[in-house]
Amino acid sequence: MKVTGMLVRNKIKRNHRFGTHGNASYLCTMQILDGKKAAQAIKDDLKIDVAQMVIEGKKAPHLVAILVGNNGASETYVASKVKACEEVGFKSTLIRFEETVYKIRLLEEIEKLNNDPDVDGILVQLPLPKHISNEDVINAIHPDKDVDGFHPVNAGKMMQGLPAFVPATPFGIMLLLKHYKIETNGKHAVVIGRSNIVGRPVSILLSSNSNPGNCTVTICHSHTQNLKEICFEADIIVAALGKPETVTADMVKDGAVVIDVGITRVPDATKKSGFRLKGDVHYEMVAPKCSWITPVPGGVGPMTIAALLKNTFYSCTTKN
Repeated sequence: MKVTGMLVRNKIKRNHRFGTHGNASYLCTMQILDGKKAAQAIKDDLKIDVAQMVIEGKKAPHLVAILVGNNGASETYVASKVKACEEVGFKSTLIRFEETVYKIRLLEEIEKLNNDPDVDGILVQLPLPKHISNEDVINAIHPDKDVDGFHPVNAGKMMQGLPAFVPATPFGIMLLLKHYKIETNGKHAVVIGRSNIVGRPVSILLSSNSNPGNCTVTICHSHTQNLKEICFEADIIVAALGKPETVTADMVKDGAVVIDVGITRVPDATKKSGFRLKGDVHYEMVAPKCSWITPVPGGVGPMTIAALLKNTFYSCTTKN
C-alpha cells in the first residue's frame, strides 16, 4: 500500500540536547517521529481516494465498531476512530452493548454484520468483560472484514507474506517508519513484548523482505535475561510491554530509533482529568540519546487509527 504526502526533511522538528552516559558526554540530534503529522498525510490521501470512489458511483467504505460497557479508555479510542472515519468520508456505525451482555448476543450481532454486504470492516473494542472470551469474539469476525487483523487466518497469511489484514498498531509502526524514511535494512531491532496484538506481528514485519523491513529481530519479554544489555545493542527499539517508563537511558545506545507503543493512564492530581499518559519509555531520559523517537501521546496512537482506515479502505476496494 503506497504511502504519500512525505514530509520535507528539513521541516522536521529537531531538538539538540546534551546528555551524559557514565563519564562521557554527547550531543545528539533528536528528531520526532510525529504520528499526528504522518497519520494526517495518510488521511488526506484517503479522503481524496474516497471522494473519487463516490464520484465514480461506488459506495464509501463502512466501518462498524462494537463497544461493550463504558470503559473510559475504550470510549476515547472508539470516539477517535469514529471521528477519523468522518474526516476521510467513511461511513461509520457504533454499536453499544451493556457490560452484562451475553456472549451469544454479541456473536449474533457479529454474524449479522458478517453477512451485511454494506459493511467492510468490523472491530470489537478490547478489552471485553471477563465473562466474554476475546478469542471467541475475534474468531467470529469474518477474516475478510477483520480490519483489526487479529483473526488467525490473517495472522497466518501475514506470517507467510501473503496479502492479509495486518494488526493496526504494527501496521501503523511500519507506515510511520516509511513516512519518515527510516533506514531499517540490516539493522538490529529489539522488540520488547510478545503479544499477538503488537510484539509478535511487528517482529515479523520488521524481519520481512520488504521496505521497511530486513531487520535482524530480537524479541524480549518478562523472562528475558540481560534485557538492558540486549536493548543497548539495538539500532531500533520497539517498546510494547505496557509498563510505564521501563526503558531508560542506560538501555539505549546513542543514535538509536525508539518506538514507544505503551500508553498508560497514571494518576495525576494536577491534571483536570485526574491522570496523565505515560509510555513504556522514559522519554525525558531517553530522547536526548535518540536519532528518532515517538512521543506519547501523538506517536504510535494516531498511526494505529490511520492503519485501521487503510485496512478498511482495502477491504472495500477489493470488493467494489
